[in-house]
Amino acid sequence: MAKRWYVVHVYSGFEKKIASHIKEQAAQKGLSDHFEEVLVPAEDVTEVRRGRKVNAERKFFPGYVLVKMELTDEAWHLVKDTPKVTGFLGSRTRPTPITEAEAERIMKQAQEGVERPRSAITFEIGEQIRVADGPFTSFNGTIEEVDDERTRLKVSVSIFGRSTPVELDFNQVEKL
Repeated sequence: MAKRWYVVHVYSGFEKKIASHIKEQAAQKGLSDHFEEVLVPAEDVTEVRRGRKVNAERKFFPGYVLVKMELTDEAWHLVKDTPKVTGFLGSRTRPTPITEAEAERIMKQAQEGVERPRSAITFEIGEQIRVADGPFTSFNGTIEEVDDERTRLKVSVSIFGRSTPVELDFNQVEKL
């Protein structure tokens, strides 16, 4: 029987513990051959907290773990009987696998997030911000343009009473 990707519903906040528990239990019970991969899709994000840049991890699907496994009765019970697992996605009696293309898309998205951390904050034109880093630190300004691709903002900052456009990185500002 071929191994396929299944989505396991778990308690939110326990995804990594459950993933490692499934791997440990599979090794202990000699079922490692049935499990190919246990994955918690996540990306790295950069947030500004209290004026400091903080790298954090954000899960794409809080409360879910992806498992590539051969669905036998033993493997199904191993996952289903793991503490803090509420069940598989699909019907109660028979889990529904996701397609290989869906799994690849999720893994690609997670890989891009790890390679290039994104800002967890979204900005809108006209929003008031405070510059937290660089030569204009502690200046207030208004967002004029948002470039999500480059994670840059064009901000109008008042310098000596004159409105001056300044280009800043997402990580250099904080919302007011």
